[in-house]
Amino acid sequence: MGFPVSRNIAYDLDTIAMASYVRATRPCPSQYAIRIFASGSNTACFSVAPFFRVSLALLLFFFLPVAPPLVQAQNAAASNEYRSKASFLAAFPQFIDWPEVAFPTPKAPFLLCVIGDFSFGTSLAETTQTISIHGRRVELRWAHKEQELRACHILFVSRSESKSYEKIFKALEGASVLTVGETPNFLSSGGAIDFLIEGDRLQFEVSMVAAEDAHLRISSNMLALARHVIVRPQPAKSPKVTQPSLRTIFSTPLLHGDGAR
Repeated sequence: MGFPVSRNIAYDLDTIAMASYVRATRPCPSQYAIRIFASGSNTACFSVAPFFRVSLALLLFFFLPVAPPLVQAQNAAASNEYRSKASFLAAFPQFIDWPEVAFPTPKAPFLLCVIGDFSFGTSLAETTQTISIHGRRVELRWAHKEQELRACHILFVSRSESKSYEKIFKALEGASVLTVGETPNFLSSGGAIDFLIEGDRLQFEVSMVAAEDAHLRISSNMLALARHVIVRPQPAKSPKVTQPSLRTIFSTPLLHGDGAR
């Protein structure tokens, strides 16, 4: 067609589909043309004259960047991963008790928050929109500041925040927030539940230390499904000193010296 068009085409699909032509500061030579805006100030005009129309769908097909098969497979795997994580996040509260003080009012919603990259797409909203947790509706929040975190009941910490764990857990000290992460060092950093993938299966580990510090009670049924559970070390017990009983004392034969009868 003789027009240099960048492959990074920025366009509004709805606008293109509805308009017969797009007016710009420098209109196309023909009134029967549409202008597609490329990156920067470059534009390209395509004739759609009645006797030589080009299918808009076919035109977009040639100029839309298509991801290679490997990238498509990786995107599908990531989508399945976060769809499974969304299901876990929706199921966890059925096995966990929060203290009443964690809710400001009897009808307050259950807040499920995400901090960092939001990789769930629509799966988290779709999974939680029809359920209630302990009789409360679920409200999703995408948190951006540490000050917003204490109001959450579940906080999913994206791997993008792995360098901010110290600040996040500092902001949550004493709050009844179940923290859920997805990096190998999440539990050792202070998190309560960590996702991990083994083979093609999504599993989770639990730190009862973090859960107890957050005043949360986790059902034994859920702990039985965990790949690993970290418990608080018990203090070493001092050795028990056995005191002799009275019976032992009075039944001990007397020792007599030499010559005693």
